[in-house]
Amino acid sequence: MKTLALWRQWAARLRLEASTLYFAYKNPGTPWYARLWAAVVVAYAFSPIDIIPDFIPIIGFLDDLVLIPLGIAVAARLIPKDIWEQSKAFARARTERKRPVNWIAGGIVIVTWIALLAFVVYRIVLTRKT
Repeated sequence: MKTLALWRQWAARLRLEASTLYFAYKNPGTPWYARLWAAVVVAYAFSPIDIIPDFIPIIGFLDDLVLIPLGIAVAARLIPKDIWEQSKAFARARTERKRPVNWIAGGIVIVTWIALLAFVVYRIVLTRKT
């Protein structure tokens, strides 16, 4: 039970850090290279395509457990401290108010999966005819 509580605590902290990264990205005072890195980390986090596919036991989730927190840590070093702290305050306030919902990102992920599924089905049907 203690392990489950620690995982939940870690996941909540990771969500807060990801929200902080989002607000830091939107801040006009954030340098361009930090914005670029933040965009790469967020895109990888929301992307249905991983470096190591998730269906591979244990190793499949390793990239998510290592690369995303590592990317956030690098972004935190690239973003000026005052902007990072201000963004963290925004993220905490938003999390306390309500659970953030990003319909655009969710829609992009769903459309990507549908397109991938349609492509696979199309290829299977096309392959059978030839």
